[in-house]
Amino acid sequence: MIRIDHVFKSYDGGATNAVSDLTLEIQSGEIFGLLGPNGAGKSTLLNMLAGVLAPSSGTIELDGVNVATDPLAAKRNLCYVSDSPDHLLRLKGHEFLRFIADVYEVPDAVRGPRIAELAREYGMEGELDNQIQSYSHGMRQKMMIMGALLPDPAIWILDEPMTGLDPKASWLLKQSMRRHADAGKTVLFSTHVLDVAEKVVDRVGIIAHGELLFVGTVTEMRDHFRSNGSLEEMFLELTSENSPFAQDAAEKGGAGEKDAAAVKGGADATEAR
Repeated sequence: MIRIDHVFKSYDGGATNAVSDLTLEIQSGEIFGLLGPNGAGKSTLLNMLAGVLAPSSGTIELDGVNVATDPLAAKRNLCYVSDSPDHLLRLKGHEFLRFIADVYEVPDAVRGPRIAELAREYGMEGELDNQIQSYSHGMRQKMMIMGALLPDPAIWILDEPMTGLDPKASWLLKQSMRRHADAGKTVLFSTHVLDVAEKVVDRVGIIAHGELLFVGTVTEMRDHFRSNGSLEEMFLELTSENSPFAQDAAEKGGAGEKDAAAVKGGADATEAR
């Protein structure tokens, strides 16, 4: 379970908020999709959940463990796939996976068969002896997904995970997400691929200007709009400048127009200090 309670995040001392008074509970056994336009605060929120960023105020708990007061225990409950797969590029594929297994203390008797199973499933059997820097973008993304699945975490957080994946790998990822949730674990992912979200999620959250505008099932969203339209049509209506939800969020001093790169740059600078 993920519990987020009145969380704020600002990069400029509170003049504007990248995330503003956000409260949300995501249950075990659930796939939750986080949707929002660029600069909405999605990556900032996921980075706070993963412990990469600290909230300006508010609390975050992962399976009952407070991320701020017990960060190591909280991080043992989750695996995080960021929006960039360009990590530890000089390692070979099998070295990267063994490193992840060591960090999460995956027993030797488990890690070998598990790595072989994931490599076979994601078509990476012939690539594990090659450096990650030699991989294509899609292959790097597969490696990050395999690394996140290897420890079988209670909570799986993915930031734009479909980017760069071929159709087969996208299908495998969706199957992995469903199996993970069906095993009583939690899956949270952000995406711009709205038709994918519509087919995969149990519930969806729409975020704009750092605030949640809607949380519920796609069916509940349709009932709210009294519409039989696609998730994409409802999303565009909800986040448009003329939407009363978006206007209310903007008036409260939301995230502004920072794009994802600017947000990450601010995060790096904050952590460096």
